[in-house]
Amino acid sequence: MKLKQFKITVLPLRAKLLNYARKLTENSEDAEDAVQEVLLRLWNKRLELEQYHSIEAFAMTMTHNLCMDMWRSKRTDTLSLDVVQAAAPTGTPERLLEIKDEVRLMHEIINSLPNLQRTIMRMKDIEEYETDEIAEITGCGAEAIRSNLSRVRKKVRDIYLQTIQERKRRNEP
Repeated sequence: MKLKQFKITVLPLRAKLLNYARKLTENSEDAEDAVQEVLLRLWNKRLELEQYHSIEAFAMTMTHNLCMDMWRSKRTDTLSLDVVQAAAPTGTPERLLEIKDEVRLMHEIINSLPNLQRTIMRMKDIEEYETDEIAEITGCGAEAIRSNLSRVRKKVRDIYLQTIQERKRRNEP
């Protein structure tokens, strides 16, 4: 793809990518950085872009993945005991450690999900997107999104309960 075709095909997507990145990052500067990075990556892949069915979908996916990477790098993987204690100030130290362990377990379970299920769950349950918005972004149908959400929530619940039961069995005399 030559510069002229790139300007016609890719650069008009900038506003849409920027809006999407703002939703994901909740920070204009981070969103701008992400979109600039995506446009740079698209430019570097310009010779391969014609093989994609939808350059817009590819750009949206790149933006999503980059914003998720930025989010992961900013968050801490473990909650401090102070944060857990503030959430449950009446708990004993043992109970606070249990809560912290349960939160860590939930993060591990969610992070172990296949990419599409993890993305859909985060978009719906954490970022509070509507099902139709998720369908548009992911390219899946709304019914497929609802079905995936149902399956992934059940899967997370089952893994969580199974892990808790295994831990209890190990700790029994």
